[in-house]
Amino acid sequence: MRFRQLFTTLLFLVFSSLLGYAQEPVVKAWNILKQGAADKDTEKRVQTFRAMALLVQNQTGQQMAEKALIDEKPEVRIAAASALGQMGAKGSASKLQQRVKEDQDAGVVFAATDALFRLGDPAAYQVYYAVLLGERKTGEGLVESQMKMLKDPKAMAQMGFEVGIGFIPFAGAGYGVFKAVTKDDASPIRAAAATKLAKDPDPKSGEALSKSTADSKWIVRAAVVDAIARRGDRSLLKAVVPLLDDDNDAVKFSAAAAVIRLSTVNK
Repeated sequence: MRFRQLFTTLLFLVFSSLLGYAQEPVVKAWNILKQGAADKDTEKRVQTFRAMALLVQNQTGQQMAEKALIDEKPEVRIAAASALGQMGAKGSASKLQQRVKEDQDAGVVFAATDALFRLGDPAAYQVYYAVLLGERKTGEGLVESQMKMLKDPKAMAQMGFEVGIGFIPFAGAGYGVFKAVTKDDASPIRAAAATKLAKDPDPKSGEALSKSTADSKWIVRAAVVDAIARRGDRSLLKAVVPLLDDDNDAVKFSAAAAVIRLSTVNK
């Protein structure tokens, strides 16, 4: 009996030791992230929340990122919003919507909008519509200060390169995309917004895409055509046909592919 008790005690100690060894790196890892999130250095806070995007469906990580949404530095708010989207933190949607409505930094608004898009929240389409057309989709979703910022050429141009180079180039654009986004304008952002509207089931977004086929910027026209094709709405075919004669090759080729694709869609 005594031997059995001794054996049980030793076995318990061994397992406890192994469990402690397994937990120790995790404890250390959380301490590193918590210290990084509270660091006075802005770049370290940014790097911390960029890394925390890996913590999918993690309650502690989600709470830390939510807290950072009101960080004094917009770079940190951007990283936190982006992390929440990649985490799949659907419970953070209301806080992200709040950033969209209240934040005065264009980068934060777009990061929060992208996060909402990743989470499947239709509120994101309100922003993408406003970016593409320069007007509200409905009376909800955006306040006047947000609309004013989205119409500010300087504020939009500041985000032009980062957003434009970040979205996946549409078919046929190639190097032209890189050249376009190095210019000081907002067209890359509007092009990125157009690609997101491809998934919005609201007919108003279809109308916005149709209207934007006549945009003065080729990168926007090409993105719009790509979005219309992926949307699969045959009723928008008539808006694409004129672009078969577009002066820009990327637009013309994309339009040709879109016409063929939409023509095979059942009426």
